[in-house]
Amino acid sequence: RWEYSLIEKNRSDEGFDIEEDERGTYVMNSKDLCLIDHIPDLIEAGICSLKIEGRMKSIHYVATVVSVYRKAIDAYWNDPKKYQVTDEWRQELEKVSHRPYTKGFAFGKPGSDGQVYTTSSYEQTHDFVGIVLAYDADAKRAYIEQRNNVKNGEVLELLMPDGELFPLTLEDMRNADGESIDCAPHAQQKFSIVSDRALMPDSLLRRKVIC
Repeated sequence: RWEYSLIEKNRSDEGFDIEEDERGTYVMNSKDLCLIDHIPDLIEAGICSLKIEGRMKSIHYVATVVSVYRKAIDAYWNDPKKYQVTDEWRQELEKVSHRPYTKGFAFGKPGSDGQVYTTSSYEQTHDFVGIVLAYDADAKRAYIEQRNNVKNGEVLELLMPDGELFPLTLEDMRNADGESIDCAPHAQQKFSIVSDRALMPDSLLRRKVIC
């Protein structure tokens, strides 16, 4: 992801530029580790804690991946012999920004297919567009902070902190002053919508990427 040069052991004061061809220069451009299929192997090996990458990731990435692995681990403990990765879990992991997935060094030395040679960009099926700040049960309104331009009437997907997923339509959007608005185009703009369903604080709003 960064600019590198090669240093030969016996000439440590002399760097050699890495040449770029028509595909670019992608040194150490590894695919992303994903071991959701091997939760039983990890648990049975005695592993009791998993590190989810997060320091350089978005809250959307962290919330989604932690939610998926929480469901997977719970599913294993509920019935170890029938553990099976669901399509929903796989789809969730595709929604966040990531490189193509790999098992890395977990079950042997990866071959040439463990690297990405054609691009340094990431892929994802959904964009993170907002986060729920609060819910007023009396007024039946959810208060949201924008993370990407959203419009009144849009149908989005909402991920609750407990892992529940469901569609949510943005209805009766109002700005912080209570005035009706058609969209929320400003970065981190605060607005509210009407919602008969109680939305948990820190729930994430997502929009499917149209290719």
